[in-house]
Amino acid sequence: MSLPRYKVTMLVLCLGIAGTFVGCSSNPSKKEVVDLGPQNSEQAYFDSAEQALNKGQYNEAAKNLQAIDTYFPTGTHAQKAQLDLIYVKFQQKDYPGVVTAADRFIRLNPDHPNVAYAYYARGVANMEQNYDGLVRYTSLKQSHRDINYLKLAYQNFVDLIRRFPSSQYSVDAAQRMKYIGQELAEHEMTAARFNVERKAWVAAIERSQWVVEHYPNTPQIPEALATIAYSYNQLGDQQSAQQYTNVLKLNYPNLVKANGSVNLAAARKEGSWWNKATLGIFGRSSENNVREQKASHDNATEEKRSWTNRLSFGMLDKPETEATATPTTATPSPVIASEPVATPVSNSNEKPKRSWTNRLSFGLLDKPESN
Repeated sequence: MSLPRYKVTMLVLCLGIAGTFVGCSSNPSKKEVVDLGPQNSEQAYFDSAEQALNKGQYNEAAKNLQAIDTYFPTGTHAQKAQLDLIYVKFQQKDYPGVVTAADRFIRLNPDHPNVAYAYYARGVANMEQNYDGLVRYTSLKQSHRDINYLKLAYQNFVDLIRRFPSSQYSVDAAQRMKYIGQELAEHEMTAARFNVERKAWVAAIERSQWVVEHYPNTPQIPEALATIAYSYNQLGDQQSAQQYTNVLKLNYPNLVKANGSVNLAAARKEGSWWNKATLGIFGRSSENNVREQKASHDNATEEKRSWTNRLSFGMLDKPETEATATPTTATPSPVIASEPVATPVSNSNEKPKRSWTNRLSFGLLDKPESN
């Protein structure tokens, strides 16, 4: 059976066009990149990387450190280069690269004395990925955004504290876990409020119970308990509703009305103090979101906080105006500055040489002495 003439014509035309594209894809003038192998010794690469790090030239440092990792994987400076590469990628704000490099170091060097740093850097990088991009400059609440990176960071810090409870990074990791837990709890309660509005009582109960079970020390607990009691009452399960109402009477009596019913509106306002403690992160009214976001941004630009101050959540290296003020509740900040700590320099233009311990601890340990 022969094909119609027009079909044969279309087939030949299609084959001709395909052949044209295939021919254009091969460019004989394009030069292939050939790896010529190491151009320097391991020590030369390492010295160049150290000099670049001291000068803050992170691209140059990354190139030399990657050369060590590629050409001298079992060399004298191989493990040190891998740790430095984690730090360099963080300074470059290449957070996926930090996670990849940290995972690789943990896999290859599980018993290394500084492996705790890799666990810590991985968690911080995942936390930073949650706040990376243009979304950090918008008024969109964290509870309305994707939280997958926060969950990863939370688990990373759990692994760090479980494996290295006495590590120098464990205290900071615990503070970050507390902050992330509050973010995750608020995310669940946002969904629970939506389910209450559309009268999806079972879904509201499940969301609230998740908060009670997994985030028991967060400020969202009163609202979660009230939501569970209220939803059970709407479902007609008076026994379960009464159980949670009794818990509210013991712990939050102001959330139970005189007739024994749950005051859900008061429970949602229970976290208003939390709005103050977190500098407006949670508990904001929707009409004030944009105004508060702009005000917080303006206040942040009035006084530049040091890198150490942000990393330690305001506990270390306080600004002069803050040091003399009355202490207030400190809120963990998810932002970590990528600039090195400013250190005094001598009359010459040379910067004090920072040790690898100082760099790996983001300037918290082994600070260089001023001349």
